[in-house]
Amino acid sequence: MRTPRPPPRPAAPPPEGEPRVSTINDPLFTVEEAAELLGTGPRFPRRLIAERRIRYVKVGRHVRIPQSALIEYVTTNTVDPRAPRGPRRGGGMVA
Repeated sequence: MRTPRPPPRPAAPPPEGEPRVSTINDPLFTVEEAAELLGTGPRFPRRLIAERRIRYVKVGRHVRIPQSALIEYVTTNTVDPRAPRGPRRGGGMVA
C-alpha cells in the first residue's frame, strides 16, 4: 500500500524586481508563431531561447513562448531615437 502523496507546495514568489506573470491566461506561441510576430525567421527566437535571453515554457518536448515574454523582450530592447544634433559646421564641399 502506498503512502499518500503530500499536497503540492505553493509556488515561491518571484525574486525581487521580477514581475509576477500568470502563464495560465498568457497565450503561448510556437517558435514559428513568435518569429512571425517579431518579423524574423524561426532561427532568431530559437537563438534567444538557447542563449536564455527570453522566457519560455517547456510543454513536454515542445517549447512555447508566452506573449508576455515577447512583449517584455521588445520593450526591453526598444531603442529611443536621439535628439537631433545642431547644424553641421563647414557645410562647404571639399575639393
